Amino acid sequence: MSGHSKWHSIKHQKASEDKKRGKVFSKLSRKISVAARSGKDPEKNIELRNAVQEAKDNDVPKDNIERAILRGCGELPGVEYTEIKYEGYGPGGVALYIECLTDNRNRTASDMRHAMEAHGGKLGAEGCVSYLFEKKGLIFVPKKGTSETEVYDAAIEAGALDIIEEDDAYEIQTNHTELHKVYKVLQEKNIPVGQFELTFLPTATKTVADKDARRILKLLSVLEDYDDVQEVYSNFDIPDEILAEIGSED
Repeated sequence: MSGHSKWHSIKHQKASEDKKRGKVFSKLSRKISVAARSGKDPEKNIELRNAVQEAKDNDVPKDNIERAILRGCGELPGVEYTEIKYEGYGPGGVALYIECLTDNRNRTASDMRHAMEAHGGKLGAEGCVSYLFEKKGLIFVPKKGTSETEVYDAAIEAGALDIIEEDDAYEIQTNHTELHKVYKVLQEKNIPVGQFELTFLPTATKTVADKDARRILKLLSVLEDYDDVQEVYSNFDIPDEILAEIGSED
């Protein structure tokens, strides 16, 4: 299982716990505020539209979303967040590309360095792994209640780049600028969309062995738990037999 799809599943399995702690609300509010700097109209600002939809999918209250937008465009006072990206390597030499929103660059840099070194990773110089990822749009359509032919026909008609069949969903990949175009076509054809997002997908994956597989999953989980971390992208590939063994121990 490759890094983007496996880590996507893991994040959603732990999302309910994060939501109880309010962590998801806080992170998404930051994302909305930063996106709103480019304009507060979601119809004209694709990044804001994505952030707002993600917030709605995670049950963020409407008032929270509206306040985050107003803070971002300067109509309400609030903390000024800076976008920072960190690059480095995890156990087994897998690439890690980390997106953060912070109000204290020194604190975040220290936290990222400590987390990486404590779990078998290492921060690298700017550009050391970013070239291994491409910005894409992802749309997940649940298999249950949908026709495979309809999903494929609609996605191809809308200009999707690729369609990957997962265990319980179709993963539709798009050019990052075409995400909402494809999403809209699916909606118009009454095809249910489970989730959609802008993301960075690896251009090539790196297979990790048993010990490194456990360590990389632990490191990714630790990184995601930091409030400043918005997204963590990786290019790891865990063989199915190792993945099943790790899952049986949880």
